[in-house]
Amino acid sequence: MQLPINQVEAAPVKRLCKTRNIITVNGQFPGPTLEARDGDSFVINVINAARYNVTLHWHGIRQMRTPWADGPEYVTQCPIQPGASYTYRFKIENQEGTLWWHAHSKWLRATVYGALVIYPKLGVPYPFPMPEREIPILLGEWWDRDIISVLRQSKFTGAAPNVSDAYTINGQPGDLYRCSKKETTKINVKSGETVLLRIINAALDQELFFTVANHMLTVVGNDAAYNKPFQTMVIMLGPGQTTNVLLTANQPTGRYYIAARTYATAQNAPFDNTTTTAILEYDNFLAKRPLMATLPRFNDTPTVTAYTSQVRSLSSGKVFTRIDENLFFTVGLGLVNCQPGPRCQGPNNTRFAASMNNVSFVFPRRTSLLQAYYQNIGGVYTTDFPRVPPVAFDYTGNVSRGLWQPRFGTKLYKLRFGSNVQIVLQDTAIVSTEDHPMHLHGYHFFVVGQGFGNFNPRRDTARFNLVDPPLRNTINVPVGGWAVIRFVADNPGVWLMHCHIDSHLTWGLGMAFLVENGIGELQSVEAPPPDLPPC
Repeated sequence: MQLPINQVEAAPVKRLCKTRNIITVNGQFPGPTLEARDGDSFVINVINAARYNVTLHWHGIRQMRTPWADGPEYVTQCPIQPGASYTYRFKIENQEGTLWWHAHSKWLRATVYGALVIYPKLGVPYPFPMPEREIPILLGEWWDRDIISVLRQSKFTGAAPNVSDAYTINGQPGDLYRCSKKETTKINVKSGETVLLRIINAALDQELFFTVANHMLTVVGNDAAYNKPFQTMVIMLGPGQTTNVLLTANQPTGRYYIAARTYATAQNAPFDNTTTTAILEYDNFLAKRPLMATLPRFNDTPTVTAYTSQVRSLSSGKVFTRIDENLFFTVGLGLVNCQPGPRCQGPNNTRFAASMNNVSFVFPRRTSLLQAYYQNIGGVYTTDFPRVPPVAFDYTGNVSRGLWQPRFGTKLYKLRFGSNVQIVLQDTAIVSTEDHPMHLHGYHFFVVGQGFGNFNPRRDTARFNLVDPPLRNTINVPVGGWAVIRFVADNPGVWLMHCHIDSHLTWGLGMAFLVENGIGELQSVEAPPPDLPPC
């Protein structure tokens, strides 16, 4: 299937009273929506007409045996250089729902992103009542400055990056911002009809609450996996996550705000505290002013916990109980000591860092990890990523300053094909506890447990949900808490696992799995394509 992505290019876009060039796909912001059915094959030729290196990632696609098409720069490919092109080829296998695509090079995904909708195979119905219409809702962040300049300044100073100037719904900030009223996104509905909203958090650095004034939302899917339907007035999505909700237009004819704003959990960290809006408009509406939506407080963790605890998989009984690889990964921030000066502007003359198990991930530059593995190129990475933290400590308590500075390295963890993997993801209080949206490329996984404080295997394992746990590709590790995931290592290749807050990934909050080939062609990585970009 040829898809409507052709060229990455700069295009003028006006937001918040200013017109400036941003990086786009086909001159569109957000980019085009890709639509396919389960079982379809994609052929996407990407021409880079922008001034920066770029790659594209198909977020949530399993990429079975085709890691060359996954997209994270220097992990599965070298970036597409300006003036060059690369064709992504992959097949959708046993997946349906809402995913998305985005740049996976520097911070270009701030403007290079779009929806990826996978419908069931012909003749296969949804496991919920058929909606009259389906509408992608992309939540984003907007900076008045060039995003690469924001990145470069942060990397130079070692400090936190400037926060965004606005949030957006389908590319528009909404009429609570200056110069934005006329272009506010509007969604028209007929009284009595039910629509499916495919909601995507494409924000670069922020988890977001989402609601529609006076309208109940029926949650039916997350990260392209169906769940047991439940009703809520508000949902929360971490960056990278998607949620499908049914909305019935059963309120008095009128206009109602659709709204999103941040869920902020890091202590004393600046954040964009504005609210983006769109408008749900009934046919033949009379009211001129939309009814305002009510959103939770910025730090309302109890609402988030109550919401996430309701997400249960539609199917039951598929979780393995025999564990071959039992891993424990801390996830969190850190600080690097440095000489006071312009490159040392983090807290108390330091530079920000981040790590998993005290290893701050360093991306290679001379080749990609997958190429180094496939071609047996030495000196690019090691396979000694620790299975547990090098030092056990009170992870969410008062952490000794001697543990705040991580080590740096390009360390992978090797998995045997077909092994049953469990990972405890543990937040830490280094610098600050924080809710981290952790994304695993090439896989989806069962979330068998979540909680607060330090994970206690004797106490917490007994509470695992092994009957109908949610299936996700991105999991929010609770602030000051933990999450436990399980998956079968059935997809060979090199797969990045990282925090989907891009500033955290830049600081090193990531690692990669090297999943070995199994037996025969169907359990082995395909050969690299001939047009794989050089470094």
